[in-house]
Amino acid sequence: MGELVDFFVRSRNFILFVLLEVLCFYFIINTSNYWSVTYFNTSNLYAAKVLALSNAANEYTHLRQVNSDLALENQQLNAQLTKLLQSKPTAPAEYQADSAFADRFKFVVAKVVNNTTQFANNYITIDKGTDDGIRPGMGVISPTGIVGKVKSCNRRFSVITSILHSEYLVSSQLVKLGETGTAKWDGIDPHLIKLDDISLTKPVSKGDSVVTSQYNSTFPPGILVGRVRTVGVQPNQTFHDITLNLATNFSNLSFVYVVENRLQAEQEQLEKQIETEK
Repeated sequence: MGELVDFFVRSRNFILFVLLEVLCFYFIINTSNYWSVTYFNTSNLYAAKVLALSNAANEYTHLRQVNSDLALENQQLNAQLTKLLQSKPTAPAEYQADSAFADRFKFVVAKVVNNTTQFANNYITIDKGTDDGIRPGMGVISPTGIVGKVKSCNRRFSVITSILHSEYLVSSQLVKLGETGTAKWDGIDPHLIKLDDISLTKPVSKGDSVVTSQYNSTFPPGILVGRVRTVGVQPNQTFHDITLNLATNFSNLSFVYVVENRLQAEQEQLEKQIETEK
């Protein structure tokens, strides 16, 4: 307490000066319209800037929750859109899809906790596992397109074989042309992928969208794989040399959706039985 009193005694002249300055400022503001308006406008300007900075900081701290909420909303929209498309496929008017078939795809949102893009065979780790109903063989997509397929799981985590993998193939279809080929990464650029097995007799257009075809049980048909970037000719081949811009940007992948095909096991069991009988 004595030290505090000594401080005020030593600084009494400076403290008196500050108090007199504040008092003078107060009288100037209250006795002059010009300075009063100037003070009001200036104080409001700086108060607005401070408030804007405070709001920006507050919004930034809530971005993680906002992203999580958006991912959950996209999960619900994906499920609704897929069910709608499966219930009204491109088919003769008299064809009616079975309700179980139309509702066979289920989506589970997950956060990416590890991701590689620099290797010939790349993998992704997510924070959902068998406790969340994830199992090997399920497809994985992002908000913008295809990602890969679940390779292995434990209770809380799963490892995904990325589409950026030298041995991963995806049955894909050109939207405008309607032709089906195979999308495969060539191990060079993580933003590009090849589309093979499209005949030279077919007129492929640059910019055409390429989506998952109906001839696989892992993904719903119509999930974007990429868009045609270049169309060339393979030497001594009867197929186009097609390069796609990948729909998914793997360098900033945050949330993914694991796709469960409820009828996949039933379909594959029957197909395996037929192969055995041949």
